[in-house]
Amino acid sequence: MRKKIIAGNWKMNMTPSEAKAYLEKVKNSLAGASCEAVFCVPYVSIASAVDAVCGTDIKIGAQNMHFLDSGAYTGEISAKMLLECGVQYVIIGHSERRMYYNETDEFVNKKILKALSVGISPILCVGETLKQREGNIEKDIVSSQIQKAFETISKEDAVKVTVAYEPIWAIGTGKTATDEQANQMCAYIREVLNNKYGSASQ
Repeated sequence: MRKKIIAGNWKMNMTPSEAKAYLEKVKNSLAGASCEAVFCVPYVSIASAVDAVCGTDIKIGAQNMHFLDSGAYTGEISAKMLLECGVQYVIIGHSERRMYYNETDEFVNKKILKALSVGISPILCVGETLKQREGNIEKDIVSSQIQKAFETISKEDAVKVTVAYEPIWAIGTGKTATDEQANQMCAYIREVLNNKYGSASQ
């Protein structure tokens, strides 16, 4: 049975003190939850967030990371840095990273491999734009993103990756992805992974 995960991406919101106060307020309501609760907070709020949820089952995630351990990469954060801060999940390949920072599928693959190597669970984002959906190539796009993201990743490691479908065409366009549309794409994603790894990968 697949593990149920609910992950919230805070994007560029909340200061460290605000993050801690919010998590202190909601953490008791998540006690005994039947799913994994993950809060992906800004880098500067990670320490405060980890401290706030200490002793609970709530997990703290990061919103991005570099695929190298160190180097002259101003503003970047490595997987080892995140791990030492108490991060257990990391979002990789979010549409905003792909769009605004030209993050390629090859970069996504490298980041997944690095996260797995240090024991951080990747949350891989895949999804199509409005133009791509209207062109009826949404499955081609998502399949390509998955194939490239999982390139050279073993079946044993593949099961540690959570794939999140992100319908980019429903963000800020006035259009809404229905339950049926989301479920259809999620089923297709499982089909792609099944064809690559077998049913155990789902």
